[in-house]
Amino acid sequence: MTTLTLSDRSASDLKGDALVLVSVQTEKGAALAPGHRLGKEIVAHLSTALSTLQAKGSADEVVKLVSVPGVSAALVVVTGAGKAEPKSGNLGAEAIRRAVGSAARQLTGANKVIVLAPGEGAAEAAAAAEGAVLGAYAITSAAAGPVSAPVRSLTVVTPAARDKGLRTAIKRAGALGEATTYARDLVNQAPNELYPKTFAAAVKKRAVGTDVKVSVLDEGALARGAFGGHVTVGAGSARGPRLVTLHYAPAKAGRHPRHIAFVGKGITFDSGGLAIKPTKSMSTMKCDMAGAAAVAAAVFAIAELGVPVEITAHLCLAENMSGSSACRPGDVVTLRGGKTVEINNPDAEGRMVLADGLALASEKKPDLIVDIATLTGAAVAALGNRTAAYLSNDDVLREVIKDIADAAGEPFWPFPLLEDIRPSLDSAVADLLQSGPIGVIYAGWFLSEFVGNGTNGQPIPWAHLDIAGPAFNDNAPWGYTPKQGTGFGVRTLVAIAESQA
Repeated sequence: MTTLTLSDRSASDLKGDALVLVSVQTEKGAALAPGHRLGKEIVAHLSTALSTLQAKGSADEVVKLVSVPGVSAALVVVTGAGKAEPKSGNLGAEAIRRAVGSAARQLTGANKVIVLAPGEGAAEAAAAAEGAVLGAYAITSAAAGPVSAPVRSLTVVTPAARDKGLRTAIKRAGALGEATTYARDLVNQAPNELYPKTFAAAVKKRAVGTDVKVSVLDEGALARGAFGGHVTVGAGSARGPRLVTLHYAPAKAGRHPRHIAFVGKGITFDSGGLAIKPTKSMSTMKCDMAGAAAVAAAVFAIAELGVPVEITAHLCLAENMSGSSACRPGDVVTLRGGKTVEINNPDAEGRMVLADGLALASEKKPDLIVDIATLTGAAVAALGNRTAAYLSNDDVLREVIKDIADAAGEPFWPFPLLEDIRPSLDSAVADLLQSGPIGVIYAGWFLSEFVGNGTNGQPIPWAHLDIAGPAFNDNAPWGYTPKQGTGFGVRTLVAIAESQA
């Protein structure tokens, strides 16, 4: 695990494997970001080197320099943050996170890395710290690529090091980094190693010594509890489904803390069932449990930070295979809560287990329900691989989610629940037809049918986060985003909980 500390000493005097400096993009090329607090001779040397190398200071540009006069660290890494904000001349939080994360990602295995935060305030230092811990991740599963070691120690240098608020922010950055690492590690495991039973066991093990309580429903309990989505989806696999519930009740939250329910899709491998996927489309389907991984990781981070909000989370785990008991198009199944669904696409399995989870979550009448899933290829087709889709049944929540996610550095784009799409869910033989056109919106309408009413008799405010694009990166790494599992969604879920405190 990477340790994270603060210092207000001169960055050039600190010894370490590398000193990370942030640069900005100007008309004349790369320039050190404002507030660097380095000596004139060091700045002159770096400016000449950057000019000679024709560095631009653009996002994800990383320049490594050895033996820089006046710098104790063995290596100086100048990482680009792009153009500064036009009005203020400052860098935004996400630009800093991405720049520092890009540098840290290329320093895996280092014992000590010093990060000179741009600017002089606590906000810039907090962003630098968060980017550093997110970028310091190293793959630990051979199924995801060459195994390496993370950066062991990160020191963020800033004149605001003694600021109490910054120390709180540093603790938060460390918790987010640890949680994101946990989610990435889960996604990166081979599907023959991580399946519903072992996923549940891993979560129970992680909960030891925390304030998070974990319970697990196995095949028998799921059948007795009428969790038809789990039973149906899991029937085609020799590895039975599980439903894992995590509960966190804060010690210091007053008499009536807000209660949030998270629901995560956890298809540990998706072959498509009898609607079997082409080989190319199936090769990354170990990532189809990324929603459940994000939920589990977020709950542990929320508990570690002591956020004064009650959390109940459901991980909906199954393996979608094409065994002799797999569901068929035309099957009619009953889900938790009693609604019936006509199966018309065995590869639309995620909404079936999520429906069980949403119905279960609604029974406790929480103040808010958020589900997260790698649900539709339509979200990827519409938004690409770096932006997630989301829908909500509540206008205020829809706006809030966008603001929260933007601040967290995880881009989401809202989709509407268009009324003219709803009739296409009607089935002649069941309450609902499982799958239809207009993928993201159809799936949103389907899931909304399983969100119950709250204590006021009105539908519980609910949001569905579709992270099919950014949850898994099978292209080149960028910023603090590694290849393979990204941990996308963890920071947004934590921030949503904090917004309810």
